[in-house]
Amino acid sequence: MSRLAIASTAALLMIGHARAAEPITLRDMGSFHVGGRLVEISGKPVREVVFAPGGVPAKVDPNGTYQVEQMYVQYFLPANEKGAYPLLMWHGGGLTGVTYETTPDGREGWLNYFLRKGWAVYNSDAVERGRAGWAQYPDIFKGEPVFLTTANPFERFRIGDGPNSYDPDPAKRKVLPGNQFPVEGYENFVKQNVPRWTTTDDATIAAYIAEIDRVGPSVILFHSQAGTFGFKVAQARPDKVKALIAIEPAGIGDLAKAAVLKNIPTLIIYGDYIERDSRWPKIRANGIAFADAIKAAGGSVDIVDLPQAGIKGNSHMVMMDKNNLEVAGLIQKWLEAKGLTK
Repeated sequence: MSRLAIASTAALLMIGHARAAEPITLRDMGSFHVGGRLVEISGKPVREVVFAPGGVPAKVDPNGTYQVEQMYVQYFLPANEKGAYPLLMWHGGGLTGVTYETTPDGREGWLNYFLRKGWAVYNSDAVERGRAGWAQYPDIFKGEPVFLTTANPFERFRIGDGPNSYDPDPAKRKVLPGNQFPVEGYENFVKQNVPRWTTTDDATIAAYIAEIDRVGPSVILFHSQAGTFGFKVAQARPDKVKALIAIEPAGIGDLAKAAVLKNIPTLIIYGDYIERDSRWPKIRANGIAFADAIKAAGGSVDIVDLPQAGIKGNSHMVMMDKNNLEVAGLIQKWLEAKGLTK
């Protein structure tokens, strides 16, 4: 690395630390669970369980009523609120609200960034993730959970240069040229990965609808798998969704109901290397077709391909990349231009 590059990196780190040192003043913070339903299970055998080593066995009867499919939400309300509406942050598949918190290499994440800009931020763990909790399967969640190897996100999230680019030895990993993902923090990133189901979409959408019903009119920022959730929830509650920010949506809403979104300003952001991936050209094409359907109905959709905007090297995990605050700044300017700040 050249002296200039090292100096520039050091300067950026100092700026980052200075920014992080500035206090964030809140008028309130807290959390709640929302959504879910009660389910009866019967016909199971009673068993004895020892809950602690050397403990006395207790009878556990699995038959009865269970609370399931709720969602966890943590909120942060700035003292000087400048967002016209709360900002809801929804994570992608196999992840939790940690997506928007401190980056895997220790930098400031989008949660803090938008708090500093004066947004009331609601960050969630969706149904069957993190603090939302699991439910029995296949009794309640149909099918089995999907677990990811440590190599899978590296090769699938456009960090590594395609199949077989991951190696247990960091020095042997093949990173896409110019990639902005903080590969030195990759081990921390995979510690964030959690199991996911492919059969809980309806429950997740119901919980997100319950969240927006509770919080009220909001801006929704969502990533990857939550593309389906963000668009479909907006279609279910168009009067309560004031803007949609889709970060590399892997799914879309109901195409037949695209016109329902015509009065909701929408921003869709895609990162780099899409043409080099086996799946993302099709995924992006689906997103563009959905956007075109909204625009054909008279809606407003802005599509930003970051490389074309001069922001290069972004992986699928845009909010964790080394230029994450640059992309956050682009989103903030869009929100301001749409009149969504005070």
